[in-house]
Amino acid sequence: MSNSVLPANLPDLVGVLGGGRMGAGIAHAFLINGANVLVVERDEEAAEAARERVESAAAKSIERGATDGNLDEMASRLSVTVDYDDFRDRQLVIEAVPEDWDLKVASLRGIEDRLAADAYLASNTSSISVNALAGELQRPQNFLGLHFFNPVPASTLIEVVLGEHTSGPLAQAARGWVEALGKTAVVVNDAPGFASSRLGVAIALEAMRMVEEGVASAEDIDNAMVLGYKHPTGPLRTTDIVGLDVRLGIAEYLASTLGERFAPPQILRDKVARGELGRKTGKGFFDWTS
Repeated sequence: MSNSVLPANLPDLVGVLGGGRMGAGIAHAFLINGANVLVVERDEEAAEAARERVESAAAKSIERGATDGNLDEMASRLSVTVDYDDFRDRQLVIEAVPEDWDLKVASLRGIEDRLAADAYLASNTSSISVNALAGELQRPQNFLGLHFFNPVPASTLIEVVLGEHTSGPLAQAARGWVEALGKTAVVVNDAPGFASSRLGVAIALEAMRMVEEGVASAEDIDNAMVLGYKHPTGPLRTTDIVGLDVRLGIAEYLASTLGERFAPPQILRDKVARGELGRKTGKGFFDWTS
C-alpha cells in the first residue's frame, strides 16, 4: 500500500515510549502505514539506536515488497527524542518499556500527564494487569492494553486487552487500528497473562521441565509441537526469541496471581542467571551464534 494516504481509522500522530526491539517494531508498524511516529527514549544514545532500528526495519519492508513507500518519506515522519513533553500532541501513545510494575506505572503516569484529555494511552504489557495499571491513572477510560508480538513486522496478531473502565469508543477504535495495521485483533478482558501469554507460558514452562527432567532434548520437544500440533515454532525456540528473562518475569507474575502451576522451573532461573537469555545473547535453549 502507498504510504502517502493514511488508512481509515489509523491515528495520524502516534507516540511510542521505548525504542527497543518491541518499541521499534511498534513504531515501524505505524510508520509504514502512514502515521507520523514519535519515539521517546531514555537518553541520546538509546534514541539514536532506536532511530536506526526503525529505519532499518522500514528499509527491509521496502526491500521485501511489503510496502511500496519511499524510505526518505518515511524517515521524514519519524521523530526520536528524549523528552516526554513531545508527547503533548499525540492522539495515541503506546508504552513499550520492560515488564516491571514500578517502571510501567511511572512511565504511564508521565505520559498521561502530557496528553490531551481526549488522547488515548495503551500499554504493550504481555502479562501485567491492565485494570491494576488503569487504577494508577487519572483517565482509566482512555487506557487499554495493546499486546504486540515479537517480531512485530512478521506477526499478524495484536491482543487488545480491555480493562473494566476502558470506554466503548476506545475498544472499537482499537479494533480499527489493528485492522489498519494489516493485523488481526484478539480481544480479551483483563486477566493475568491475558490469553496468549497465559497459554504460551504454560506450554513453555512444561517444555522446560521436560528438558530439566531429561525427558527429551529441546530440539525433539520442539519438533513434537511443530510436527505433531502444527505450531510454527516450538515452545523452547519461541522462548529463545522472546527472551528467557522476559519469560521468567511473566512466569513469576503469573505464579503470584494464578498459583504454583506457573512457578518458573530451576533451569529457567539458572539460564537467566548465567546470561543465557536466548537469541539476543546468542544462547538460550538453543545456540544462536551461527
